[in-house]
Amino acid sequence: MAKPGTDTLTQSITIHGPVGDYLWHENWITIPDRAMETDGRTHGIAVSRDGRIFIFHQARPAMLVYSPAGQLLDTWGDYEGAHGITLVEEDGREYLWLADEKRCVVHKTDLSGKVALSLDCPSHNVYSHGGRFVPTQVAVNEKRFGGNGDIWLADGYGSNLVHRFNAAGIHLSSLSGEESGLPFRCPHGISVISVHGRRELWVADRSNKVIQVFDEFGSFQRRLGADFLISPNGFVQTREWILVPELLGRLTVINNEGSLLGVMGENRAILNDSQWPDAPACGILKGKFNSPHFAAIDQKENIFVGEWFHGGRVIKLERLPKQADHR
Repeated sequence: MAKPGTDTLTQSITIHGPVGDYLWHENWITIPDRAMETDGRTHGIAVSRDGRIFIFHQARPAMLVYSPAGQLLDTWGDYEGAHGITLVEEDGREYLWLADEKRCVVHKTDLSGKVALSLDCPSHNVYSHGGRFVPTQVAVNEKRFGGNGDIWLADGYGSNLVHRFNAAGIHLSSLSGEESGLPFRCPHGISVISVHGRRELWVADRSNKVIQVFDEFGSFQRRLGADFLISPNGFVQTREWILVPELLGRLTVINNEGSLLGVMGENRAILNDSQWPDAPACGILKGKFNSPHFAAIDQKENIFVGEWFHGGRVIKLERLPKQADHR
C-alpha cells in the first residue's frame, strides 16, 4: 500500500456533495518519515484562526503543523497514542485539547505544545473495579459561545463513559448512556453543538450507530441517525450543516436538526473486505474514503480528513465557489 505522498496521479478530481462541490486533493501534504513511528495513523485534525492545520498522528513527534498550502511548519509532542484533538479559544487565545489513547493522558496545550492543564482519570466506580480508562476526545462548552466552560471527556475505548468536568478540571458527573435507555458502545467523539440557540452535547456512539444528544448539563434529549448512520466518529459544525466522519468509508452530512442531507466519498467496497483498512483489495482510491477518523473545516469551508489506517492519509477537500455547484 502506498504511503501518502507517493501516489503518482496527483491531478485533483471533483466530487459532488450534498452541500456543494469539492476538489479532492490526495497529496496536498507529505507526511514526514518517522524514526520512532508507532503506526502513523492520522487521527485528529484541527484548524487555527490563522488557517494552520494541526494533524495529531500516532508517531513521534505526534503533532504536525501545516500551512493552508500544505507546507510543514512545525512538529512537536510525545503522544504515541495520539487520538482526539479539539481546538478551543479562551480570552482570545487558542488552545488544543489532546487525548492520548495509549498513555491515557488528556492535556490542554497552547499551539506550540506547552501543557496548561491535565485531566486525570475520574473517581468513578467502574475504574475502582477494573474498568479501563482510554480517553478519545474532549469537548468544551465554550464561554465565548455562551457556554459555562464545562469540559466533557469521552472514554470511548475503555469503559464507555462520558465525563463532565468544570473549567478547572474538577470532575462533576458522568454519563453511561443508560440515561437514554441505550448504554454507550464506543462513545468515540463528542462535541458541543449549537441548535437554535441551545448548547447541546452530541455523542457519536459508534458501535450503536447513533448520535445521543444531551443538554449542556447532561440530561438526555433525543437520539439521531439510527436510520442512516453506519459508524459515526465525531462532528464538525458549520453555520448551516454538520459533518459526521464515519469510519466505514464515508463522510455524512446532516442539518442542525440531525436529518440526513447526504454522503460524500462513500466506499462501499471496504464493507466486505477482510483486510480493511490496511490492505484492502479496493485500494486507496481518489474520490473514495478508506477510514475517515476525524475532520476539520476552515473558514473557507475546505474540509480536511484524517484516515485511520497504518501510515495515515490526509485528504483536503477544497470547496468550489457556489456558482460552480451543481445542485
